[in-house]
Amino acid sequence: MANTSGRHFLQIPGPTNVPDRVLRAIDNPTMDHRGPAFGQMSRSLLADIKKVFKTDNHVIIYPASGTGAWEAALVNTLSPGDRVLMYETGQFATLWLNLAGRLKLEAEFVPGDWRHGVDPTAVKERLVADKAHEIKAVCMVHNETSTGVASRVAEVRAAIDWAKHPALLMVDTISSLGSIDYRHDEWEVDVTVAGSQKGLMLPPGLSFNAISDKALEASKSSELTKSFWAWDEMLATNATGYFPYTPATNLLYGLREAVDMLLEEGLENVFARHDKFAEATRRAVQAWGLEVLCLEPKEYSSSLTAVLMPEGHSADAFRQAVLDNFNMSLGNGLNKVADKVFRIGHLGDFNELMLMGTLAGIEMGLGIAGVPHQKGGVDAAMRYLEREATG
Repeated sequence: MANTSGRHFLQIPGPTNVPDRVLRAIDNPTMDHRGPAFGQMSRSLLADIKKVFKTDNHVIIYPASGTGAWEAALVNTLSPGDRVLMYETGQFATLWLNLAGRLKLEAEFVPGDWRHGVDPTAVKERLVADKAHEIKAVCMVHNETSTGVASRVAEVRAAIDWAKHPALLMVDTISSLGSIDYRHDEWEVDVTVAGSQKGLMLPPGLSFNAISDKALEASKSSELTKSFWAWDEMLATNATGYFPYTPATNLLYGLREAVDMLLEEGLENVFARHDKFAEATRRAVQAWGLEVLCLEPKEYSSSLTAVLMPEGHSADAFRQAVLDNFNMSLGNGLNKVADKVFRIGHLGDFNELMLMGTLAGIEMGLGIAGVPHQKGGVDAAMRYLEREATG
């Protein structure tokens, strides 16, 4: 029988652990979403969520998963047959591509090896070659949840600018917002896509579009069909503190609390905390003699670490051994890396002792599952965290 005593360790890269403060906020009685108390709460929330995106522009909140925010980004800015440039950095970039195809967009998918992020030089070369400016948008995933690779958004923006190309820049930050430094305005992103269930420390159910003035202008001539996702109606109603349809009221209470937590800690401190835990995790992986999937150190994710299994060993069998023996869930490999990697989530409401428990469960699980490795990964991480704590 599987060991289910104690608290379950949810160490997948999202949905993440929901802090007690957020759970208590969600547990408040539902209020009238047309009443004055809701309008006051909503106006303050819509103002403060901008700080998390580092934008002075509009942020739209939908009662949806991140997939809905992908669709909203595309349908509000583009027209049938428009060409979009997308990059294969992993499973979620692939799913966004599939969605674009269903919308009758002409998506050009640049192949990748799932171990590197978007190459800014390749972006520049492709846009320079697009003399007629047929490409209307460049779509990229900031932090690819399936691989633990973080693409360099600022460098991609610089490549677009160098090519003097008018394409919109759309960025998926579903597993990076609130975990990895991200700057919507400074990096001149036109649409930022996000979700509630990762760095924002909420259950699934909310998604976001942060939009630039350029994107808002593009929405005025967009011809893709939209109703639920339409920015214009949302923005008009949000200006009064309300929503054009029934919002996910209790999740918004939780979001209010989550934003407060992030701002109380300070975003730079939040990012430093995630960087520290990611580095400790990589040191453990190295000590075990295993390999991180991401090959480029400057693209290491601070939200999660994907670990390659030794040849001939099943990542899923290892994950099952960890779940059965230690009541801990690790992320599975997806699509091209199915059963080849396991993913360690170290984002959201997370501290040193939670990380050490996670790494201890992994090291014990490697032994139980018969996976070739060296001992000492937990010690390597612990020594690093001790040095960080003492300066």
